[in-house]
Amino acid sequence: MQLNLTGRHVEITDSLRDYVNSKFAKLERHFDHINNVHVILDVEKLVQKAEATVHLNGGEIFASDEHSDMYAAIDKLVDKLDRQVIKHKEKLTRH
Repeated sequence: MQLNLTGRHVEITDSLRDYVNSKFAKLERHFDHINNVHVILDVEKLVQKAEATVHLNGGEIFASDEHSDMYAAIDKLVDKLDRQVIKHKEKLTRH
């Protein structure tokens, strides 16, 4: 899985990059056909935004989340993506 991390109005520190990598590794445990992921971290005034597009076999999944803390926004984003990836995997196994 290739992970692209982009920061808008925020500097991507090593700790932030490691945190994102460790969280997205969880997605790969559920579904190993993830080709690449593009994560955008954005800061708008007091709102920290995290959004991601996951390219996988048979489609694409997008989710975003906002929070006052960037790490919490990333956590909630990964939870949303996790649910969507599991749903996508179930769709594939039904056919």
